[in-house]
Amino acid sequence: MKTLLTFIFVLTVSIHIQGQERLISGKVTSASDGLPLPGVTILIKGSSKGVTTHFDGLYKIKAKPTDVLVFSYLGFVTQEKKVGTFNTISVVLEEDISTLDEVVVTAYGTTRKSYITRSASVVRSKPISKSEIKRQKQKAYHNKLANQVNATSVLKTMQGHVSGVNITNNKGMIDSNSRILIRGIASVSKGSEPMVVVDGVETSYSNMEHLNPNQIKNISVLKDASATSVYGSKGANGVILISTKNRKFEKDEELLYIVDGIPIKKENNYIIETIAASDIDSKKEYKKGKAKQKFGKIAKNGCVVITTHHGNFRLNNQENYAVINENSFERTSLSPLSTFSIDVDKASYSNIRRMINNGVSIEPDAVKIEEMVNYFDYKYPQPTNEHPFSINTEVARTPWHNETKIVKIGLQGKTYAHEELPASNLTFLLDVSGSMGSQNKLPLLKSAFRLLVNQLREQDKVSIVVYAGAAGVVLEPTSGKHKEKILAALDHLKSGGSTAGGAGIKLAYKLAEKHYKKNGNNRVILATDGDFNVGASSDKAMETLIEEKRKSGVFLSVLGFGYGNYKDSKLETLADKGNGNHAYIDTMQEAQKVFGKEFGGTLFTIAKDVKIQIEFNPNIVQAYRLIGYENRILEDEDFIDDAKDAGELGSGHTVTALYEVIPNGVKSDYLKDVSDLKYTKTEVTKNYSDELFTVKFRYKKPDGDKSIEMVHVQKNTITEASEDLKFASAVALLGMQLRQSKYHNNSKTEDVIELAKKGRGDDKEGYRAEFIRLVSSYQNL
Repeated sequence: MKTLLTFIFVLTVSIHIQGQERLISGKVTSASDGLPLPGVTILIKGSSKGVTTHFDGLYKIKAKPTDVLVFSYLGFVTQEKKVGTFNTISVVLEEDISTLDEVVVTAYGTTRKSYITRSASVVRSKPISKSEIKRQKQKAYHNKLANQVNATSVLKTMQGHVSGVNITNNKGMIDSNSRILIRGIASVSKGSEPMVVVDGVETSYSNMEHLNPNQIKNISVLKDASATSVYGSKGANGVILISTKNRKFEKDEELLYIVDGIPIKKENNYIIETIAASDIDSKKEYKKGKAKQKFGKIAKNGCVVITTHHGNFRLNNQENYAVINENSFERTSLSPLSTFSIDVDKASYSNIRRMINNGVSIEPDAVKIEEMVNYFDYKYPQPTNEHPFSINTEVARTPWHNETKIVKIGLQGKTYAHEELPASNLTFLLDVSGSMGSQNKLPLLKSAFRLLVNQLREQDKVSIVVYAGAAGVVLEPTSGKHKEKILAALDHLKSGGSTAGGAGIKLAYKLAEKHYKKNGNNRVILATDGDFNVGASSDKAMETLIEEKRKSGVFLSVLGFGYGNYKDSKLETLADKGNGNHAYIDTMQEAQKVFGKEFGGTLFTIAKDVKIQIEFNPNIVQAYRLIGYENRILEDEDFIDDAKDAGELGSGHTVTALYEVIPNGVKSDYLKDVSDLKYTKTEVTKNYSDELFTVKFRYKKPDGDKSIEMVHVQKNTITEASEDLKFASAVALLGMQLRQSKYHNNSKTEDVIELAKKGRGDDKEGYRAEFIRLVSSYQNL
């Protein structure tokens, strides 16, 4: 009887575990060019539950281990993937050659024929019966839209004639509530209406009701990558291009909605309908003149300002983060070397802090553990030799696992006093597009930059470049002696228009190069939400552009602002490839940290292309795992390749890396058996039995091309964890929990709080205490 009960219990638990859902994320790319595919449909096989990929090919879906994900996309071969034990499932789709045909692409008044894949379908207008037109005009008159034919006629023109387009509604009939679904694009999610462009004028989906079908010359439908390559992220749900016979279409003037400080673009006004009346705390309408005066050109037609009770409204699925594939344990006998580039970026922590404080769910890929750990200072000694940083290592028992060890490797950059810094040639590159109109964007940006301007010296010079629909110079190089002139230029900035980020970057670098200071600090400081949508705008296009510009010797600092449409992946790419750093500013407190406390580190580079390579001793270490730095991993041969780009270290910056190590003789569920090698036999030398690992560092001077190497050896000694190691471990543990990592060993937020309290130390500025409060807040959500 006892055996039977045990069996039933185990079976019940097994079924329960198998039935548990978890968050699966990944990226879908094209096999032909490696580019991300927006709008790919991911369905759980045998159900109607599904999602679509974002502009950068990213997706997230909750699924069970037994589920099968079906990836389908118009023009590509469908793939199926079983979830199993994977948390990340990325897919490369092969093109379906059978779908190639000739199409017509029409974009903002330019028409050309080209042979491309899955790009557009075209339908010419067909005569509609007089009785149908009369019926529609009567209906329009009823709706106080006299002499306008309802969009139903336009939809009927498309129905059955445009490949890959379905027109549906709840009753299965085409009427004023009809909805266009472009197959392969957002067909299973809400808010998936395509972008509409009439005679080169971008308009809202609802404005199709103003079109008389007899006046339509042709209709083109752009799908997937061809839509986003021309129209950016706004075309992620497809684009309907309509050309009229007289080409005199004018869209209705529409009110701008601003909800909890977030401007809702006109094509997204349907989102307003999703806000429950009970959630609205206040609602105020501004007429044209006053709205434009208060909110800039973005509100030229008037605006409605809505404040919700909770005050944390945000646009869903508008923020983009690069997919992170968590580092796993590596067997030392097979791969003893671990090589990566340093990272002094700290944006992830302040961004996560914002999410927790606003009570919103945290995107797992927004959690970069190394950026969380490096947000905090640690008590590393200043360098005492010719090198610009000191190296510090520590080994202790892992707080979340009794049988493993935790390794801390810390760098301390040399700290220079403000007056010791060389003269600066700074170019502020500021995003003043419409998406920057909310209070936590351009207004916060201007206040933050005032802190920087007030620290400038007479020998420092500042230029200001802004970009919206186009880029322009608003301040030629001006000495820090004339702070009032620089501040006046900042104060006059207003938001409005689209976002030509690529053009802004080119102009800023051109200006910085023109006024280049030899032996000085030449830097572009970009401040934006990253929502580029005009010209070169994809992550890959930005990477190519910035790699070319960094050859000028001008460094880059990237500052992110706002939320709702924050493009973290793009800003991280710019900072990584532009020899710079990346911070996220959500409050004036954070601005004070970036521009006040860390002024030198933010603006002055003391070492570039800093690489770390650790060789673990297989006599002692069975396996190791680097915690974080997933987007900074290098090939082992990259370590001695001076042409390979790596991270930069600023004045006073600290960098911390953590490893979890499994000693020899410890049986671990994280390690699977590996077959014996037939042709290769590994012989382990016994000469260094007292060494745990050797650390090698390579770096270049800011103006140098040849790297310098340093070596540090760690003996096989375990000590009681220092306060710094305890606190860094607490931060890393929270990051693993937020990422739903399989390596945190079923730890709880209580464990994070307890560990952080033990490592709080002096905490003069209160950042560690803030972390403890933040975890407590998250625990209670």
